[in-house]
Amino acid sequence: MSMTSRTPRQPLPEQVESPARASPGPAEPAARGARLAAVDMLRLVAALAVASFHYLGTESPAYWGTAPTDFASPVHRMSMYGWLGVEAFFLISGFVICMSAWGRTPGQFAVSRLSRLYPAYWCALALVVLCMAVTVRGSGGLREAIAPRVVAANLTMAPGALHVEPLDGVAWTLWVEARFYLLMAVVLAFGFTYHRMLGFCTVWLGVAAAGAEMSNRVVGEIALTDYAGLFVAGIAVYLMYRFGQNLLLWMVLGLAWLFQLSEMYGRSSAHVLDTGSTQHTSWLVCTVLLTGFLALLMLATIGPLAKLQWRWLVTGGALTYPFYLVHQSIGVPMGKELSAHVSWLGPWSTVLLTLGSMLLLARLMNGLVEKPFGKLMRKHLAKGLNPPRVRAEAEAARAKAGAASA
Repeated sequence: MSMTSRTPRQPLPEQVESPARASPGPAEPAARGARLAAVDMLRLVAALAVASFHYLGTESPAYWGTAPTDFASPVHRMSMYGWLGVEAFFLISGFVICMSAWGRTPGQFAVSRLSRLYPAYWCALALVVLCMAVTVRGSGGLREAIAPRVVAANLTMAPGALHVEPLDGVAWTLWVEARFYLLMAVVLAFGFTYHRMLGFCTVWLGVAAAGAEMSNRVVGEIALTDYAGLFVAGIAVYLMYRFGQNLLLWMVLGLAWLFQLSEMYGRSSAHVLDTGSTQHTSWLVCTVLLTGFLALLMLATIGPLAKLQWRWLVTGGALTYPFYLVHQSIGVPMGKELSAHVSWLGPWSTVLLTLGSMLLLARLMNGLVEKPFGKLMRKHLAKGLNPPRVRAEAEAARAKAGAASA
Protein backbone atom coordinates (compact mmCIF):
# COMPACT_ATOMS: atom_id res chain seq x y z
CA MET A 1 0.00 0.00 0.00
CA SER A 2 1.09 3.32 -0.81
CA MET A 3 2.50 5.36 1.81
CA THR A 4 4.00 8.80 1.25
CA SER A 5 1.90 11.92 0.87
CA ARG A 6 3.59 15.22 0.19
CA THR A 7 2.57 18.38 -1.63
CA PRO A 8 4.05 18.54 -5.14
CA ARG A 9 5.17 21.61 -7.04
CA GLN A 10 2.19 22.99 -8.95
CA PRO A 11 2.72 22.98 -12.75
CA LEU A 12 2.59 26.05 -14.92
CA PRO A 13 -0.67 26.53 -16.88
CA GLU A 14 1.03 25.84 -20.19
CA GLN A 15 2.22 22.48 -18.87
CA VAL A 16 -1.40 21.50 -18.30
CA GLU A 17 -3.02 22.85 -21.43
CA SER A 18 -0.51 21.84 -24.10
CA PRO A 19 -0.14 18.06 -24.28
CA ALA A 20 1.51 18.29 -27.69
CA ARG A 21 4.35 20.27 -26.13
CA ALA A 22 4.76 17.89 -23.21
CA SER A 23 7.98 15.94 -23.07
CA PRO A 24 7.56 12.33 -24.20
CA GLY A 25 9.62 11.24 -21.23
CA PRO A 26 8.77 11.61 -17.56
CA ALA A 27 8.71 15.03 -16.00
CA GLU A 28 11.15 16.23 -13.38
CA PRO A 29 10.34 14.95 -9.89
CA ALA A 30 7.90 17.17 -8.06
CA ALA A 31 9.27 19.35 -5.31
CA ARG A 32 8.82 18.12 -1.77
CA GLY A 33 6.40 20.09 0.34
CA ALA A 34 4.21 19.83 3.40
CA ARG A 35 3.05 16.33 4.22
CA LEU A 36 -0.64 15.50 3.96
CA ALA A 37 -0.81 14.31 7.56
CA ALA A 38 -4.56 13.69 7.50
CA VAL A 39 -4.11 11.16 4.69
CA ASP A 40 -1.64 9.27 6.88
CA MET A 41 -4.23 9.06 9.62
CA LEU A 42 -6.94 7.91 7.20
CA ARG A 43 -4.73 4.97 6.32
CA LEU A 44 -4.49 3.96 9.98
CA VAL A 45 -8.26 4.35 10.36
CA ALA A 46 -8.73 1.99 7.40
CA ALA A 47 -6.34 -0.56 8.95
CA LEU A 48 -8.15 -0.41 12.29
CA ALA A 49 -11.45 -0.96 10.48
CA VAL A 50 -10.06 -4.11 8.88
CA ALA A 51 -8.77 -5.26 12.27
CA SER A 52 -12.20 -4.69 13.80
CA PHE A 53 -13.69 -6.95 11.12
CA HIS A 54 -11.18 -9.73 11.77
CA TYR A 55 -11.41 -9.44 15.57
CA LEU A 56 -15.08 -8.70 16.18
CA GLY A 57 -16.90 -8.86 12.85
CA THR A 58 -17.38 -12.64 12.82
CA GLU A 59 -19.58 -14.82 15.00
CA SER A 60 -16.87 -17.36 15.76
CA PRO A 61 -16.19 -17.96 19.48
CA ALA A 62 -12.81 -19.50 18.61
CA TYR A 63 -10.87 -16.23 18.84
CA TRP A 64 -11.83 -14.90 22.25
CA GLY A 65 -13.47 -17.88 23.92
CA THR A 66 -16.87 -16.23 23.52
CA ALA A 67 -18.61 -15.15 20.33
CA PRO A 68 -18.59 -11.35 19.76
CA THR A 69 -22.37 -11.56 19.37
CA ASP A 70 -22.48 -12.41 23.09
CA PHE A 71 -19.99 -10.01 24.66
CA ALA A 72 -19.93 -7.16 22.12
CA SER A 73 -23.14 -7.32 20.12
CA PRO A 74 -23.41 -3.61 19.12
CA VAL A 75 -19.70 -3.42 18.27
CA HIS A 76 -20.00 -6.69 16.36
CA ARG A 77 -22.75 -5.23 14.17
CA MET A 78 -20.54 -2.25 13.33
CA SER A 79 -17.42 -4.38 12.86
CA MET A 80 -19.21 -6.46 10.24
CA TYR A 81 -18.59 -3.49 7.93
CA GLY A 82 -14.88 -3.30 8.76
CA TRP A 83 -13.95 -5.07 5.51
CA LEU A 84 -14.65 -1.75 3.82
CA GLY A 85 -11.27 -0.68 5.18
CA VAL A 86 -9.68 -2.64 2.33
CA GLU A 87 -11.77 -0.71 -0.19
CA ALA A 88 -10.67 2.49 1.54
CA PHE A 89 -7.03 1.42 1.18
CA PHE A 90 -7.44 1.05 -2.58
CA LEU A 91 -9.09 4.47 -2.80
CA ILE A 92 -6.20 6.10 -0.92
CA SER A 93 -3.72 4.13 -3.02
CA GLY A 94 -5.09 5.63 -6.23
CA PHE A 95 -4.31 9.09 -4.85
CA VAL A 96 -0.95 8.40 -3.23
CA ILE A 97 0.55 6.17 -5.91
CA CYS A 98 -0.30 8.73 -8.57
CA MET A 99 1.41 11.35 -6.41
CA SER A 100 4.52 9.31 -5.68
CA ALA A 101 4.97 8.11 -9.28
CA TRP A 102 4.48 11.51 -10.90
CA GLY A 103 7.75 12.77 -12.35
CA ARG A 104 9.60 9.50 -11.85
CA THR A 105 10.86 6.96 -14.36
CA PRO A 106 9.40 3.44 -14.25
CA GLY A 107 12.67 2.25 -12.72
CA GLN A 108 12.55 4.85 -9.97
CA PHE A 109 8.93 3.98 -9.29
CA ALA A 110 9.79 0.27 -9.05
CA VAL A 111 12.64 0.97 -6.63
CA SER A 112 10.31 3.09 -4.50
CA ARG A 113 7.65 0.38 -4.28
CA LEU A 114 10.02 -2.56 -3.77
CA SER A 115 11.95 -0.85 -0.98
CA ARG A 116 8.73 0.33 0.64
CA LEU A 117 6.83 -2.94 0.68
CA TYR A 118 9.22 -5.86 0.94
CA PRO A 119 11.25 -5.25 4.14
CA ALA A 120 8.19 -5.12 6.40
CA TYR A 121 6.48 -7.90 4.44
CA TRP A 122 9.42 -10.28 4.78
CA CYS A 123 9.71 -9.44 8.46
CA ALA A 124 6.00 -10.12 8.97
CA LEU A 125 6.31 -13.39 7.06
CA ALA A 126 9.16 -14.53 9.30
CA LEU A 127 7.08 -13.66 12.37
CA VAL A 128 4.08 -15.55 10.98
CA VAL A 129 6.18 -18.68 10.40
CA LEU A 130 7.57 -18.37 13.94
CA CYS A 131 4.05 -17.87 15.30
CA MET A 132 2.82 -20.96 13.45
CA ALA A 133 5.71 -22.99 14.82
CA VAL A 134 4.61 -22.03 18.33
CA THR A 135 0.84 -22.31 17.97
CA VAL A 136 0.10 -24.96 15.30
CA ARG A 137 -0.67 -28.26 16.97
CA GLY A 138 0.63 -31.38 15.27
CA SER A 139 3.91 -31.60 13.38
CA GLY A 140 2.25 -32.90 10.20
CA GLY A 141 0.02 -29.86 9.86
CA LEU A 142 2.93 -27.57 10.63
CA ARG A 143 5.21 -29.18 8.03
CA GLU A 144 2.51 -28.80 5.39
CA ALA A 145 1.74 -25.20 6.34
CA ILE A 146 5.35 -24.02 6.18
CA ALA A 147 6.70 -26.35 3.50
CA PRO A 148 9.62 -24.80 1.55
CA ARG A 149 7.48 -24.32 -1.58
CA VAL A 150 4.80 -22.54 0.45
CA VAL A 151 7.33 -20.20 2.05
CA ALA A 152 9.10 -19.56 -1.26
CA ALA A 153 5.84 -18.63 -3.00
CA ASN A 154 4.86 -16.36 -0.12
CA LEU A 155 8.18 -14.53 -0.25
CA THR A 156 7.20 -13.23 -3.69
CA MET A 157 4.15 -11.46 -2.22
CA ALA A 158 1.99 -13.22 -4.82
CA PRO A 159 1.24 -16.68 -3.38
CA GLY A 160 -2.30 -16.72 -4.78
CA ALA A 161 -1.01 -16.26 -8.33
CA LEU A 162 1.24 -19.27 -7.73
CA HIS A 163 -1.68 -21.36 -6.42
CA VAL A 164 -0.28 -21.44 -2.90
CA GLU A 165 -2.16 -20.64 0.29
CA PRO A 166 -0.97 -17.28 1.70
CA LEU A 167 0.71 -17.44 5.08
CA ASP A 168 -0.36 -13.87 5.77
CA GLY A 169 -4.12 -13.50 5.52
CA VAL A 170 -3.95 -10.04 3.94
CA ALA A 171 -1.50 -11.00 1.16
CA TRP A 172 -4.28 -11.10 -1.43
CA THR A 173 -4.73 -7.33 -1.12
CA LEU A 174 -1.02 -6.77 -1.76
CA TRP A 175 -1.36 -8.72 -5.01
CA VAL A 176 -4.22 -6.43 -6.04
CA GLU A 177 -1.98 -3.44 -5.25
CA ALA A 178 0.91 -4.93 -7.23
CA ARG A 179 -1.26 -5.28 -10.34
CA PHE A 180 -2.35 -1.66 -9.93
CA TYR A 181 1.33 -0.67 -9.81
CA LEU A 182 1.93 -2.56 -13.06
CA LEU A 183 -0.89 -0.68 -14.78
CA MET A 184 0.52 2.62 -13.54
CA ALA A 185 4.02 1.64 -14.68
CA VAL A 186 2.74 1.12 -18.23
CA VAL A 187 1.42 4.70 -18.32
CA LEU A 188 4.53 5.96 -16.55
CA ALA A 189 6.68 4.57 -19.37
CA PHE A 190 5.17 7.33 -21.55
CA GLY A 191 5.31 9.93 -18.78
CA PHE A 192 2.46 11.14 -16.61
CA THR A 193 0.56 14.19 -17.85
CA TYR A 194 -2.88 15.49 -17.00
CA HIS A 195 -4.36 14.35 -20.31
CA ARG A 196 -2.68 10.94 -20.30
CA MET A 197 -4.00 10.19 -16.84
CA LEU A 198 -7.49 11.30 -17.85
CA GLY A 199 -7.35 9.01 -20.87
CA PHE A 200 -5.97 6.16 -18.81
CA CYS A 201 -8.77 6.46 -16.25
CA THR A 202 -11.42 6.54 -18.96
CA VAL A 203 -10.06 3.53 -20.83
CA TRP A 204 -9.52 1.60 -17.59
CA LEU A 205 -13.12 2.08 -16.50
CA GLY A 206 -14.34 1.06 -19.95
CA VAL A 207 -12.30 -2.14 -19.98
CA ALA A 208 -13.32 -2.96 -16.40
CA ALA A 209 -16.98 -2.48 -17.33
CA ALA A 210 -16.56 -4.69 -20.40
CA GLY A 211 -14.97 -7.38 -18.24
CA ALA A 212 -17.92 -7.22 -15.85
CA GLU A 213 -20.47 -7.41 -18.67
CA MET A 214 -18.79 -10.40 -20.30
CA SER A 215 -18.08 -12.06 -16.96
CA ASN A 216 -14.60 -12.54 -18.40
CA ARG A 217 -12.26 -13.55 -15.60
CA VAL A 218 -9.07 -12.79 -17.55
CA VAL A 219 -10.18 -9.27 -18.40
CA GLY A 220 -11.47 -8.81 -14.88
CA GLU A 221 -8.18 -9.86 -13.31
CA ILE A 222 -6.10 -7.62 -15.58
CA ALA A 223 -8.43 -4.62 -15.32
CA LEU A 224 -9.10 -5.23 -11.60
CA THR A 225 -12.82 -4.95 -12.27
CA ASP A 226 -13.75 -5.38 -8.60
CA TYR A 227 -11.68 -2.38 -7.51
CA ALA A 228 -11.03 -0.27 -10.64
CA GLY A 229 -13.52 2.40 -9.56
CA LEU A 230 -11.67 2.91 -6.27
CA PHE A 231 -8.27 3.37 -7.89
CA VAL A 232 -9.67 5.67 -10.60
CA ALA A 233 -11.51 7.75 -8.00
CA GLY A 234 -8.27 8.17 -6.06
CA ILE A 235 -6.44 9.24 -9.22
CA ALA A 236 -9.21 11.74 -10.04
CA VAL A 237 -8.91 13.28 -6.57
CA TYR A 238 -5.16 13.59 -7.07
CA LEU A 239 -5.65 15.34 -10.41
CA MET A 240 -7.98 17.78 -8.63
CA TYR A 241 -5.32 18.26 -5.97
CA ARG A 242 -2.54 18.89 -8.46
CA PHE A 243 -4.33 20.79 -11.22
CA GLY A 244 -7.48 22.15 -9.61
CA GLN A 245 -11.10 21.11 -9.80
CA ASN A 246 -13.17 21.17 -12.99
CA LEU A 247 -16.36 19.57 -14.25
CA LEU A 248 -14.52 16.94 -16.32
CA LEU A 249 -12.65 15.62 -13.28
CA TRP A 250 -15.86 15.60 -11.25
CA MET A 251 -17.50 13.57 -14.05
CA VAL A 252 -14.67 11.03 -14.02
CA LEU A 253 -14.85 10.82 -10.24
CA GLY A 254 -18.64 10.48 -10.26
CA LEU A 255 -18.73 7.78 -12.93
CA ALA A 256 -15.92 5.85 -11.24
CA TRP A 257 -17.78 6.00 -7.95
CA LEU A 258 -21.11 4.91 -9.42
CA PHE A 259 -19.33 2.03 -11.15
CA GLN A 260 -17.63 1.01 -7.91
CA LEU A 261 -20.76 1.14 -5.77
CA SER A 262 -22.63 -0.96 -8.32
CA GLU A 263 -19.77 -3.45 -8.58
CA MET A 264 -19.61 -3.68 -4.78
CA TYR A 265 -23.21 -4.89 -4.54
CA GLY A 266 -22.29 -8.54 -4.94
CA ARG A 267 -19.54 -8.31 -2.33
CA SER A 268 -21.48 -6.37 0.28
CA SER A 269 -22.52 -9.54 2.11
CA ALA A 270 -20.04 -12.06 0.70
CA HIS A 271 -17.22 -10.95 3.01
CA VAL A 272 -19.33 -11.57 6.09
CA LEU A 273 -20.96 -14.79 4.83
CA ASP A 274 -17.51 -16.20 4.02
CA THR A 275 -16.73 -16.11 7.75
CA GLY A 276 -19.68 -18.39 8.48
CA SER A 277 -21.89 -15.58 9.73
CA THR A 278 -25.65 -15.95 9.55
CA GLN A 279 -26.13 -12.18 9.28
CA HIS A 280 -26.05 -9.92 6.26
CA THR A 281 -24.60 -6.47 5.70
CA SER A 282 -26.57 -3.78 3.92
CA TRP A 283 -25.35 -2.52 0.56
CA LEU A 284 -26.90 0.86 1.36
CA VAL A 285 -24.93 1.12 4.61
CA CYS A 286 -21.77 0.06 2.75
CA THR A 287 -22.46 2.79 0.19
CA VAL A 288 -22.90 5.47 2.86
CA LEU A 289 -19.77 4.41 4.77
CA LEU A 290 -17.51 4.19 1.72
CA THR A 291 -18.82 7.46 0.29
CA GLY A 292 -18.19 9.06 3.66
CA PHE A 293 -14.59 7.86 3.48
CA LEU A 294 -14.25 9.37 -0.01
CA ALA A 295 -15.49 12.66 1.44
CA LEU A 296 -12.87 12.43 4.20
CA LEU A 297 -10.13 11.81 1.63
CA MET A 298 -11.22 14.89 -0.31
CA LEU A 299 -11.28 16.96 2.87
CA ALA A 300 -7.78 15.68 3.66
CA THR A 301 -6.38 16.58 0.24
CA ILE A 302 -8.34 19.40 -1.39
CA GLY A 303 -10.24 20.55 1.68
CA PRO A 304 -9.44 22.21 5.02
CA LEU A 305 -7.95 19.06 6.56
CA ALA A 306 -5.05 19.29 4.10
CA LYS A 307 -3.60 22.03 6.32
CA LEU A 308 -3.28 19.77 9.35
CA GLN A 309 0.35 19.19 10.30
CA TRP A 310 0.04 17.41 13.64
CA ARG A 311 3.04 15.16 14.12
CA TRP A 312 1.03 12.41 15.80
CA LEU A 313 -1.02 11.95 12.63
CA VAL A 314 2.14 11.12 10.69
CA THR A 315 3.42 8.86 13.48
CA GLY A 316 0.12 6.98 13.53
CA GLY A 317 0.13 6.65 9.76
CA ALA A 318 3.61 5.11 9.85
CA LEU A 319 2.19 2.17 11.80
CA THR A 320 -0.40 1.35 9.15
CA TYR A 321 1.47 -1.04 6.88
CA PRO A 322 3.21 -3.19 9.52
CA PHE A 323 0.06 -3.27 11.65
CA TYR A 324 -1.99 -4.34 8.64
CA LEU A 325 0.48 -7.16 7.95
CA VAL A 326 0.48 -8.63 11.46
CA HIS A 327 -2.93 -7.86 12.97
CA GLN A 328 -4.63 -10.99 11.59
CA SER A 329 -2.00 -13.67 11.06
CA ILE A 330 -0.26 -12.94 14.36
CA GLY A 331 -2.96 -11.12 16.31
CA VAL A 332 -5.66 -13.77 15.96
CA PRO A 333 -3.40 -16.68 17.08
CA MET A 334 -2.26 -14.52 19.98
CA GLY A 335 -5.88 -13.89 20.96
CA LYS A 336 -6.64 -17.60 20.80
CA GLU A 337 -3.68 -18.46 23.04
CA LEU A 338 -4.60 -15.77 25.56
CA SER A 339 -8.21 -16.97 25.62
CA ALA A 340 -7.10 -20.55 26.17
CA HIS A 341 -4.40 -19.97 28.79
CA VAL A 342 -5.28 -16.65 30.44
CA SER A 343 -9.05 -16.95 30.33
CA TRP A 344 -9.48 -14.85 33.48
CA LEU A 345 -8.71 -11.77 31.39
CA GLY A 346 -12.13 -11.95 29.77
CA PRO A 347 -12.88 -11.37 26.08
CA TRP A 348 -12.78 -7.57 26.07
CA SER A 349 -9.44 -7.36 27.87
CA THR A 350 -8.05 -10.01 25.53
CA VAL A 351 -9.19 -8.08 22.45
CA LEU A 352 -7.69 -4.82 23.72
CA LEU A 353 -4.44 -6.50 24.80
CA THR A 354 -4.12 -8.14 21.39
CA LEU A 355 -4.82 -4.87 19.57
CA GLY A 356 -2.33 -2.96 21.71
CA SER A 357 0.31 -5.65 21.21
CA MET A 358 -0.10 -5.52 17.44
CA LEU A 359 0.25 -1.73 17.43
CA LEU A 360 3.40 -2.04 19.55
CA LEU A 361 4.78 -4.72 17.24
CA ALA A 362 4.01 -2.45 14.28
CA ARG A 363 5.94 0.37 15.96
CA LEU A 364 8.95 -1.90 16.45
CA MET A 365 8.79 -3.13 12.86
CA ASN A 366 8.60 0.42 11.57
CA GLY A 367 11.60 1.59 13.58
CA LEU A 368 13.80 -1.50 13.38
CA VAL A 369 12.96 -2.89 9.94
CA GLU A 370 11.00 -0.58 7.64
CA LYS A 371 13.08 2.56 8.02
CA PRO A 372 16.66 1.21 8.12
CA PHE A 373 16.28 -1.71 5.73
CA GLY A 374 13.97 0.20 3.41
CA LYS A 375 16.54 2.97 3.11
CA LEU A 376 19.36 0.47 2.54
CA MET A 377 17.36 -1.47 -0.03
CA ARG A 378 16.36 1.71 -1.86
CA LYS A 379 19.99 2.85 -2.02
CA HIS A 380 21.29 -0.38 -3.53
CA LEU A 381 18.34 -0.94 -5.86
CA ALA A 382 18.80 2.59 -7.22
CA LYS A 383 22.41 1.76 -8.07
CA GLY A 384 21.13 -1.09 -10.22
CA LEU A 385 19.20 1.32 -12.43
CA ASN A 386 22.44 2.73 -13.85
CA PRO A 387 25.46 0.60 -12.86
CA PRO A 388 29.01 1.77 -13.72
CA ARG A 389 29.48 -0.58 -16.68
CA VAL A 390 26.20 0.55 -18.23
CA ARG A 391 27.31 4.18 -17.84
CA ALA A 392 30.69 3.33 -19.34
CA GLU A 393 29.07 1.68 -22.36
CA ALA A 394 26.76 4.64 -22.84
CA GLU A 395 29.66 7.09 -22.66
CA ALA A 396 31.67 5.00 -25.11
CA ALA A 397 28.72 4.91 -27.51
CA ARG A 398 28.34 8.69 -27.30
CA ALA A 399 32.04 9.20 -27.88
CA LYS A 400 31.96 6.88 -30.89
CA ALA A 401 28.94 8.68 -32.31
CA GLY A 402 30.65 12.02 -31.78
CA ALA A 403 33.81 10.86 -33.53
CA ALA A 404 31.80 9.52 -36.47
CA SER A 405 29.95 12.80 -36.94
CA ALA A 406 33.10 14.94 -36.64
